[in-house]
Amino acid sequence: MSISASQPKVLWLQVCSLAGVQGAITLAWVIYNAYLPQLLVEYGFAPQFAVTLLVIENALGVIMEPLMGALSDGTRRWTSTRLPLIWLGVILSAVLFVAIPAIVIFRQVSAIASWILPGVVIAWALAMTVFRSPAISLLGKYARPAALPLAASLLTISSGLIGAFRPIAQKSILSLGPFLTFAIGSAVMLIAVAVLRSSHPPETAAETTIFEPISWQRLISPLLLIAGTGAGVAWGSRLLFDTLRLTLERESPQDASSLVLGISIALAFAALPAGAFAAKVGNRTATLLGLAVTAGLLLLVGFIPNRTTIAIAILGAIGSFSAISNGVVPFALSQVPRYRSGLAVGMYFSGLSAASSLFGLVFGAQAQISPGLAAVVGAFAFGAAVLCISASKDEIRDR
Repeated sequence: MSISASQPKVLWLQVCSLAGVQGAITLAWVIYNAYLPQLLVEYGFAPQFAVTLLVIENALGVIMEPLMGALSDGTRRWTSTRLPLIWLGVILSAVLFVAIPAIVIFRQVSAIASWILPGVVIAWALAMTVFRSPAISLLGKYARPAALPLAASLLTISSGLIGAFRPIAQKSILSLGPFLTFAIGSAVMLIAVAVLRSSHPPETAAETTIFEPISWQRLISPLLLIAGTGAGVAWGSRLLFDTLRLTLERESPQDASSLVLGISIALAFAALPAGAFAAKVGNRTATLLGLAVTAGLLLLVGFIPNRTTIAIAILGAIGSFSAISNGVVPFALSQVPRYRSGLAVGMYFSGLSAASSLFGLVFGAQAQISPGLAAVVGAFAFGAAVLCISASKDEIRDR
């Protein structure tokens, strides 16, 4: 075990530090998405070019996420810690993040500099992949397997709250100006990782020893199922929120924005009881139940869109979708030995990235999908995730 029997089931201080890193990552992407179209237009690019950049970044993430996760596994075996790679990634990310608005000043000197912006933007997105999978894989060190969904709930709360206030905060973010805003985002990332480093417990000899290595042939199937789960959850989540937003805008156009904000906040705070439930009944059971219920609610609101079904779907999804959010990373960690944790988390993020790229290509950035079609496709996506988890083996993490 990563924590001894004499220690708590969850190292809460370390998990809170990791939640801070997750929150810093989410904040950086909120800032990036708020400013990217504006910066591109200032440099003479069409607004649609932002969509192309996001597709390229996600496509590169398909390869980079598992690659960096696997590299962190190797770093842990060689140096007994993943922290060097995490520090490298966050420093690169922080420097490149500030460089994005700084190019505005440089461009005034040379028009050629305008073509540097897309390269720096893509480089920053790649730098973010250097430390995301290695950092999130530390969750497996900070909690026992049975308590992983409970620990993961703090990460869900952190990213969920920041993401919930994105529409409201966007005007405030833009009012600060790009350089100050990006500098704040860089500072938050550096501080979050510094706090994580200060709270990170030392590795023990038992943790760095490989017990009963599993061949790559036996790992291929679990890794593909992890990636498939990530892809299914990515599409299902996107279409779930699109369906709810579209139906709310149609039924209560004046209150839609406030209702979406309230739902997002409720989803974030529901993560903790959902994590406690999963820790009690088992993460696999809770995640499958969450996927199945969410798919059913999605179909309900998509085909019978009235105030009653919307209310039922919202209340039900607050609990069921929280079980999904908490359960996917612990599921990935459960499918591989401890010394492959980084690779497992990287494969999950790889599935997310692949699905995000395909979604943009299939539906477009400003996809206007009917609630019925969104519900059907979203339910199929959640169903695909159910099949992936159902086809997976029993937990092998402690073998």
